[in-house]
This record gives sequence, C-alpha cells and structure tokens, in this order.
Amino acid sequence: QVHLVESGGGLVQPGGYLRLSCLASGFTFGSYAMRWHRQAPGKERELLATISSGGTTYYANSVKGRFTISRDNAENTVYLHMNSLEPEDTAMYYCSTNRGAGVYWGQGTQVTVSS
Repeated sequence: QVHLVESGGGLVQPGGYLRLSCLASGFTFGSYAMRWHRQAPGKERELLATISSGGTTYYANSVKGRFTISRDNAENTVYLHMNSLEPEDTAMYYCSTNRGAGVYWGQGTQVTVSS
C-alpha cells in the first residue's frame, strides 16, 4: 500500500528557507517519479516540481531558480528545498507519485511565509 508522509512545513519569514520532506513506503521508491505540488486557499492545486527515477528534474516557472527537488533513494525520501520564500508561497504542500493508473498523495504540510 502506497503511503506518502510530508513534513518540514512551518512559519518562515520572507526571504527564508525551508526544506520539505516526503517519506514514501509501500512501493519501489527508486523506480518512480515523484512530484511536489501546492494549493493555496481558493486556488487550484499547482504542480511545482518533478524528479524522475533517473534524477531528471522539471520546475514550474513560479518556482524555477528558487526551489530544488531532490531524492534520496536509500531513504525513500524526496525533498523540496525552498529558498527566497515569498508570502505568495504560502500554501499546503503535497507530494505525489503515480503507480499504474493511480495517483497517490500525502496528507500535506502547511507552509506559511509571513513577517
């Protein structure tokens, strides 16, 4: 059974840094692409970054140059390193993966950027 657990969110000042983690279980982690998304109140869920099983990355324009996705296959964990955070980055952040026709999501971790 696929299980994804995000952590690392919190309150940070503008310009600050946070590292989000997503611990995966229930599947062969290293064989699958992983993604980070976010959803702010009243807005649609937004894909932020993807990392393939081979380490190829993709970033949305809104976070390119500020956020970095990485993975540690030995720890079954995908990370989102977030630099130069802005109030507009305030949202619930989720990781996800696909297996076959199914999309699996974690429960999310809240990031609030405020002074």
